[in-house]
Amino acid sequence: MADTAPVTLYRNELIAGFERGGSALRETCTTEGMVKGNQIVFDIVDSGGASAVTRGASGNIPARTDNNTQVTCTLEEWHDLAKKTNFNIFQSQGNQRAVMQDTTIKVMGRKADDQIITALNTGTLYAGLAAATLSLSKAMHAVSVVLSNNVPLDNNVNGLLTPAAFAYLMQVNEVTSKDFVTDTKMVNAPRMFMWAGIRWMVHTGLPGAGTNAETLFVYHKAAIGHGMDTGGMDVKMGYHDEQDYSWARCTGYMGAKLLQNAGVCKIRHDGSAYAATA
Repeated sequence: MADTAPVTLYRNELIAGFERGGSALRETCTTEGMVKGNQIVFDIVDSGGASAVTRGASGNIPARTDNNTQVTCTLEEWHDLAKKTNFNIFQSQGNQRAVMQDTTIKVMGRKADDQIITALNTGTLYAGLAAATLSLSKAMHAVSVVLSNNVPLDNNVNGLLTPAAFAYLMQVNEVTSKDFVTDTKMVNAPRMFMWAGIRWMVHTGLPGAGTNAETLFVYHKAAIGHGMDTGGMDVKMGYHDEQDYSWARCTGYMGAKLLQNAGVCKIRHDGSAYAATA
């Protein structure tokens, strides 16, 4: 006969699993909404590289026209639908209906970021040819590529890092030491921090994350567009009487598009040394 009677306690308050939730990147893009339709046209306007002129022989100033480039972003419908039978909800821990609603919103937020990253990855400008670990020189190479294309350093330039790239950057004195920078608090790091006039963010959804072929990005807000229906995400919950199940659905109509290739620089990065080992 056992001399103890162990008791198992199932905690009613659920613990969220580790996953990306919500969109972190829409604020770094030029965004637009629409009421009806499936395409948003962004108009990129410049002088066409014009130079100032003197008056002509006739005494008149030669006129010119501005250069307009229209870029079309196509929206598509995206959904996430979660279902649980009433019995499964009854026998499970916590508020499973609320869990379904929360996770389905996270799924759609991740989709928005994935669209933006896919659009950024269509850029063709790189800082160097070979993948290496992130250094001060490599970070400044990417900044130089963008600024060389007349991109303004106006608090709208963003840098996307993998966790490994962030780890390397935090070992650079010129980034963290008060001998080089006036603000070393990095209050929101690694989620977001300012350095060298650029807003750096850590994102786990970048191409090749955790491998020797990661892709990092430095880009201006005006270089990438993201469109969404003006109503935003449609989040619904309900109960099906006949089949006795509850459901939660999240729907969004959205799309992303590279607007100006000159405003995006990609960095080939080797993050394999900081990948998890068994």
